[in-house]
Amino acid sequence: MSFETVSTNKAHGGVQGVYRHSSTATGTPMTFSVFVPDHAEGAKLPVLWYLSGLTCTHANVTEKGEYRAACAEHGVIFIAPDTSPRGDDVADDEAYDFGKGAGFYVDATQAPWSASYRMRSYIEDELPGLILREFPMADLSRQGITGHSMGGHGALTIGLRNPDRFRSISAFAPIVAPSLCPWGQKALTGYLGDDREAWRRYDAVAMIEDGLRVAELLVDQGDADAFLTEQLKPELLAAACRDAGIDLTLRMQPGYDHSYYFISSFMSDHVAWHAERLKA
Repeated sequence: MSFETVSTNKAHGGVQGVYRHSSTATGTPMTFSVFVPDHAEGAKLPVLWYLSGLTCTHANVTEKGEYRAACAEHGVIFIAPDTSPRGDDVADDEAYDFGKGAGFYVDATQAPWSASYRMRSYIEDELPGLILREFPMADLSRQGITGHSMGGHGALTIGLRNPDRFRSISAFAPIVAPSLCPWGQKALTGYLGDDREAWRRYDAVAMIEDGLRVAELLVDQGDADAFLTEQLKPELLAAACRDAGIDLTLRMQPGYDHSYYFISSFMSDHVAWHAERLKA
């Protein structure tokens, strides 16, 4: 299996597809979804990547994210990868916040995780190459990235690391400083070991403190999110951006929690915000 179509469905005039391929980065089959809006033959469309959170696959946002109407309106391709390698031979952990479904968008250096948990390389290098080959309407000179929770962490860190590639970066309830919260400390220790300097390359607040810069960020965060105080800590991102001169729009949304009810409520805002910055 090099590349196969799992399913396609017409939606909002475009095509929602699910695809599977053999990944060299992870050494496993990987599944992802792509929504391609209706477009004129030969047209090139900008791309918005969405990185999902803990326990999720591509399917969560594909089924519950409510992005297709906005993507059809603005002519934006929406790509949703998985959150980790999968398969019977892939190392795993019984907890929900480590192992399968919890790849944290890092390239693991510690055994046994280093064998397959290479989600940074998969998202930054391998999957874009596949998109370029299999989806000729995708204009990879116009890319944005967003994500939720662990995927918000992924969007921020990958976006900060690749400012020339991503014109726009946003997040929903991101883990902004994994070095300073239980979810992140567990994942970074397990995947990268005890060297906290190595952690900084996967910590958005630390990356900004260490000199990485983008022009602006958009973050939505529910103020009724059960993980707000212990895990998410948006005030740390606000302080880092203020000190670095990064234009952060941090919207605290009253009454919203951490779920896809929250994400879907503001998804169209994010698609429109990215579309404005991805114009030709």
